[in-house]
Amino acid sequence: MRVWRSPAEVPADLGRTVVTVGNFDGVHLGHQRVVRRARQRADDLGAEAVVAVTFDPHPMAVLRPEQAPQVLTSVERRAELLAEVGVDALLVVPFDRDLASWSPERFVEEVLVRTLHATAVVVGANFRFGARAAGDVAVLERLGRELAATGDRGFEAVGVPLDGGPEVWSSSYVRRRLAEGDVEGAAAALGRPVSVRGPVQRGDQRGRDLGYPTANVGIGAEAAPADGVYAGWVTVLEEDGHGIGVRHPAAISVGTNPTFEGQRRRRVEAHVLDRDDLELYDREVEVSFTHRLRGMERFESVDELLEAMARDVTRARQALMAAGEGAERCC
Repeated sequence: MRVWRSPAEVPADLGRTVVTVGNFDGVHLGHQRVVRRARQRADDLGAEAVVAVTFDPHPMAVLRPEQAPQVLTSVERRAELLAEVGVDALLVVPFDRDLASWSPERFVEEVLVRTLHATAVVVGANFRFGARAAGDVAVLERLGRELAATGDRGFEAVGVPLDGGPEVWSSSYVRRRLAEGDVEGAAAALGRPVSVRGPVQRGDQRGRDLGYPTANVGIGAEAAPADGVYAGWVTVLEEDGHGIGVRHPAAISVGTNPTFEGQRRRRVEAHVLDRDDLELYDREVEVSFTHRLRGMERFESVDELLEAMARDVTRARQALMAAGEGAERCC
């Protein structure tokens, strides 16, 4: 996967491409449908590459920062997920108020045609672009025809329906599911389990003292599920932070651990089932959430907390066994 951090980084000799444009936050099933359609058109047309165009920061963070949503995936993670479904290169366009003022015609001319040499542009059917969201699929189709009539720079435009699941697939829908702790609903829209990634941090080691050592991962800019306790998996990534390594079943807590004073920042604490010998400090891990077990609670005593943790481990084991995935490794 090639990643260009601005249009200026795109090589001038880039061949004809099929381009798809969007925020691609989360790379949910709707995004995946669009990318696969772009991949198919590239193969049909003999285009040299499928290029996805995304924006950083999220446009709402610039236009209405008080309403800006928490992102589901970093640009780096977005690139990995897009590569898995057929994108060859990612162009990250820095979003600012100047770009927000561009007309649809200017965006098409400067980015899609002059920079990326698009022979086809594939987007979601509800795609909007340009100042005041004046551009849509119909505008893309018109501009593609007009350019074709004046020379060899024309392109076709394809709008792909994003209907699926309980409502139209969208990043907003995934965020709502996460806010309710509905990791199964979010996974159904994403096409994969909800997860967070990061290095295992040294905490206060209270879990180890209580007999439940945890791998602690900070919650950064990317969205995590609502506070509570979940069943899921801890995957130790390869040394470069990428690729899939060994996966372990886990009971996972998200929140600030209200039983004890002092912790204010939300974090993910994953207790790997039946293992107390793992040395994960500073290792990059992915924590995946498969089932919500309960909400976050404050306990009046350590004994009450220990009883709850024992129940959580039992319920996590049962949930993973019932799901059938990797049951032979969690029982």
